[in-house]
Amino acid sequence: MTTHGPVLPIWSCGGCDLPWPCPTRRRELRAEYADAPVSLALYLGAYLVQAAEDLPWAPAGALHRRFIGWTRQPAEVQQRSTATTPAERGKSVTRPNELV
Repeated sequence: MTTHGPVLPIWSCGGCDLPWPCPTRRRELRAEYADAPVSLALYLGAYLVQAAEDLPWAPAGALHRRFIGWTRQPAEVQQRSTATTPAERGKSVTRPNELV
């Protein structure tokens, strides 16, 4: 059992006090759901719905990136950057594995 569970209703990590899911929990979830990425997305989608109810002031896009968006990135990209800051308006953002 992990100590990196969510502390509700503020959605911080009980193990390290970072926003949940924290980098440690993300690594744990990747390992637990290594052969079931759709199940991982569904599992986190349920948490996303709960978080949206608890944090109505949080932008939907930021919550999506925080709870589900990272699951589509390769693990090595996740380890390099855990920031989820939105791009500035009018600026193009290139992501790994996207065609330009």
